[in-house]
Formats: sequence, C-alpha cells, structure tokens
Amino acid sequence: MVEVGQFNTLRVVKEVPFGLYLEGGEWGEILLPNKFVPSGSAVGDELAVFLYFDSEDKIIATTQRPRATLGRCAYLKVIDVNPVGAFLDWGLDKDLLVPKPEQRRPMEKGKSYIVYLKQDGEGRLVASSKYDRFLDKWRCRLMEGDEVNLLIAESSDLGHKVIVNDSYWGLVHFDDVFQELRYGKRMRGYIKRVRDDGKLDVTLSRTGSDKIADLAERIVAELHKAGGFLPLHDKSAAEEIKQALGESKKSFKRAIGYLYKKNLIVIEAKGIRLVKGEAE
Repeated sequence: MVEVGQFNTLRVVKEVPFGLYLEGGEWGEILLPNKFVPSGSAVGDELAVFLYFDSEDKIIATTQRPRATLGRCAYLKVIDVNPVGAFLDWGLDKDLLVPKPEQRRPMEKGKSYIVYLKQDGEGRLVASSKYDRFLDKWRCRLMEGDEVNLLIAESSDLGHKVIVNDSYWGLVHFDDVFQELRYGKRMRGYIKRVRDDGKLDVTLSRTGSDKIADLAERIVAELHKAGGFLPLHDKSAAEEIKQALGESKKSFKRAIGYLYKKNLIVIEAKGIRLVKGEAE
C-alpha cells in the first residue's frame, strides 16, 4: 500500500526527459523529477522515495529526507507567514503549511515550534502546533524500563513535559534532571513509571545497575578523550559533576566505584585516571 507522508519503496516503470515514473498503486504512476533521481537508476529498479503533494496538489516523489513524516512531531522553523498561515522549513522544496486554525498561538517568522504532521480534509500534508490533540492519553503500551525517544516540549511546576515516541505525554521530574533540557531537543530516555492516568514518568538515564553500567562506560569514554585523566573524584562538588557529565554525584560515585573494583581506574587526590593499558 502506497502511503503519502511516508517513505515508500516503488518500482521505476517509465523514463521520460523530465524524470522517472514510479508504480504508485491506486495513485497510478508517480513522478520522480530528474533532480531527485539517483545516478544510474533505470526502469525496473526499486527506489525509496518520500511522497507528498506539490504546489499544484499533485502527488509527487522525492529522495530528499524531510524532517518529519506523517503522524510524527518535529521542531521546525517558520520561514514565512501570510494570511493563510505559517510556512515551515521541513527539508523539502515545498514548505510545510501550518494553517491559521492549526496554530496554538500566532506563529512568528524566524521562530521554531513543535508541530505534528497530519493530513487536512483533502488529504494534503499540513502541520499543527496543537499537538496535544494527537497524543494518545490512555492506550500506552510502554513498560517500566523501556528505552524511548523524547522531544522536550514544555515546563510545568513538577518538571519538563516531554513527548514520548511522538505518541504520549511524559514528565521528567526536576529531581531527575542533571543537564540542560532545551525546548524542541530530541533525546533518549527511559520509562520510570506508567501512571494510572496513562501519562508517563521518564528519566534520562537507566535506573539501577543498568544505569551505573551505562554511566561507567561513558566515564571511560570521557577518560579516553581526555588522555586518560579527569579532574573529578568522590570529593568533587555535585555541580561540577553535573556540568561535566550531566549526572548526580551519587550516581558518579557509584560508577567510579564500579570501575575501581574492575581495576579500570585509579582514584587519585585530584581526579580519576585510567589504569595503564586501558589508556592506550
């Protein structure tokens, strides 16, 4: 089944002076303009293409990679505004429209916003900054400990609200934040708890022994980058550790204890050092 707003693998059925036509199922033959045709493509080849509607509302294919696909959220910049709505740069030749009724608040040129990619009543791809309407609040199938994709959205009295896997609301509590969380930034996270109301408590690092092992691995990587020595130790200030690694002092102490027991580091008066051999 051919899907607009998604990547599809389609077979080349015809070559014309201005491009290739692809087999589009119920859509018939779909044009891939010459400027997007991969070198050496020929009739019979299968190509991965993104499908959308051009300025004349005709379905068209491209090998460009948009910054959003249908049913997903993205953080995009407004490049123009007119009475119809705001136009976003999403990486394709044709800009993405946010119609005025789909704007949570009036959008301004030059600013960036989180939007959700949807289809309008005519099937055309448009964006909406009223993304809350599209997040499922009751059917979460995620479980505690699952690794998820986060999009940092809003702040609340308890912490930072995040969009989880482009589908659900989650919350990173302030007590679990040890790094800068910037609006519109994508990050990896982990499910801490699935609440009765369907919302999710999220952390930015694994919990328990998995978290300590991950942090220990990261510390070793930082030691390698720094030539084998870091000026951090179990007496370092919590803020210093937070700035350097984005972690709590408690987690850091557990991680370097883990590395010390494995004889991977030595703890000196002014920092930690990789043991000889590990630094090479």
